[in-house]
Amino acid sequence: MITSPAKTNDLAASQTKKTPRLLLVEDDENLLRLLTIRLQGEGYDVTPSNNATQALRMMFNNTFDVVLSDIRMPGLDGLSFFDEIIHRYINLPVVLMTAHGTIKDAVAATQKGVFGFLTKPIDHDELRKVLARATQKNTTSDIGDWCKDIVTRAPEMTKLLLQAHRIAGKNVSVLINGASGTGKELLAKAIHRASDRANKPFVAINCGALPENLLESELFGHTKGAFTGAVQSSTGLFREAHGGTLFLDEIGDMPTSLQVKLLRAIQERTVRPVGSATNIDIDVRIISATHKDLQLEMEEDRFREDLYYRLNVVNLRIPSLKERFEDIPLLTNHLLKQSAERHGVKVTRFSSDALNRLATSDWPGNVRQLVNVVEQCVALTQTPVIPLSLVEQALSELSQNWPTLTQARDSFEYQYLCRLLQLADGNVTRASDLAGRNRTDMHKLLKKHGLNAADFRGNKD
Repeated sequence: MITSPAKTNDLAASQTKKTPRLLLVEDDENLLRLLTIRLQGEGYDVTPSNNATQALRMMFNNTFDVVLSDIRMPGLDGLSFFDEIIHRYINLPVVLMTAHGTIKDAVAATQKGVFGFLTKPIDHDELRKVLARATQKNTTSDIGDWCKDIVTRAPEMTKLLLQAHRIAGKNVSVLINGASGTGKELLAKAIHRASDRANKPFVAINCGALPENLLESELFGHTKGAFTGAVQSSTGLFREAHGGTLFLDEIGDMPTSLQVKLLRAIQERTVRPVGSATNIDIDVRIISATHKDLQLEMEEDRFREDLYYRLNVVNLRIPSLKERFEDIPLLTNHLLKQSAERHGVKVTRFSSDALNRLATSDWPGNVRQLVNVVEQCVALTQTPVIPLSLVEQALSELSQNWPTLTQARDSFEYQYLCRLLQLADGNVTRASDLAGRNRTDMHKLLKKHGLNAADFRGNKD
């Protein structure tokens, strides 16, 4: 998930010059062909589809800059298709067309957030203008340079980044939840860069890495002679971060006695260095992170409830790597290029079976583990294409529980079904259509993996 500024600038430049990818959905085959030819002539990379269900399957495995869809179609109509899109693909512009244009349709479409609404026969100049605005909007979205270090195309991560950007400018405390290795500090840095504190310091500390007395001194500072070994005074991280952001990683590991002092500092906006009788004013934004369930920690009296509510004004959860499996090939290729450049070796890619093995791994160590695997493969490979054997070797050395082929297939199948049910909002019929399977087969698969379709209904934010 970590990029160099030079690489990011190159990537951004290439993205601004790329051919816009357009998904065209139209049930009239003649019009579908005509519009495809015309839009390709306009410079769009057009993917045509004659029904919305097929189009959703295409979106599951591809990235598009704009969607142009008919509104009146058999099966899933244009407005229902749009409903599916806005819950899965944040900020993706959708333009709807209809031969039965009415004020009612237009109002309903625009109220739902449809980018544009066109009536048939299509005025090509009007279509050209609305698509130009839509692609321009998508390339200037809130996901930009502020989060340049985070590589993703997963809908969950896109939604998370948009939420992070919305709250970045508000001076509120943020609690980031996520397993170890998911990139909590990267997200904290991105929020800092997107805030009005971006030109001030970003200071980070792992609250579980130091014993209590040292952690207190690190946070609040100390005077000379305050304790054995304090040969000179220290300002402390709160004061170092003055005007900026203080990131408290693994806040759930902070001793309860120190939690009281942290709460007082946040409430009073002052700190008292160890050994001093003077309070010093501070101006910092607190972003904290943990892999622990703080609700459970509070129930077990290991975390103070009053501090929790001070820190958890806004809560952001980073999904695990296996929850955003579509990011694995993207991250893998990105990390491969970085590693090859850093080590000065000519490695171009992973073999298809090696990449598939990476995509179906459980990744208990998340992105941090993926970084280690890629680094090891680049270091050991003797060919420009990294083979499956090296990937298996790297994974087996990082985990004693090497999965069988059946376990790997079942893991992918489980992830696929969960994503499918989320996309279909728990509707088994719709999920069956998207998967290209009948309802009986789908019910058998759900039973095999212990999944209940009802659990996925009404979960869309």
